[in-house]
Amino acid sequence: YEAHQEALNVLLVALRSGEGFIKVTGEVGTGKTLVCRKLMSLLDEEFVVAYIPNPQLNPNALRAALADELGIEFARNIGQHRLLNIITKRLIELSSEKKRVVVLIDEAQAMPEETLEALRLLTNLETEKFKLMQVVMFGQPELDQKLAQPELRQLKQRITFSYSLSQMTHDQVYQYVRHRV
Repeated sequence: YEAHQEALNVLLVALRSGEGFIKVTGEVGTGKTLVCRKLMSLLDEEFVVAYIPNPQLNPNALRAALADELGIEFARNIGQHRLLNIITKRLIELSSEKKRVVVLIDEAQAMPEETLEALRLLTNLETEKFKLMQVVMFGQPELDQKLAQPELRQLKQRITFSYSLSQMTHDQVYQYVRHRV
């Protein structure tokens, strides 16, 4: 669909330009997860994708999930400072291999505020030329409401690309259901 293709184009341009935070919002059923999965299939070997499908994580669980997605083996009782150092080392390693790390977060509106702030702090990791990690958040309109809170203004200011998916028309729904059946 045109809206999905447009969203994918925005995402690909933003990721190739090295932007830190990108946001895609839409009502329930507008195809955010579909766009997310299509994006994953379009990213070539230049990108390493970390997919977080359930963001209802505390900051420590987010760091552990990210480490898992980056293929990092670590003791589960490791301290958070040590885990952050290991993640940083892995990001630098991937950067030296000319790889870009993209974190895709589905249902981002469900992410607790303190976890959103931890995510923002993770994106502080950068070289002199570019970010070591880019983040794409997919969420319902409640994500915009959450980001409007004063305590999340620093994160909101970092969102450089944003796209809002519109609902499908009746004809598009018919075509989609026909395709799926």
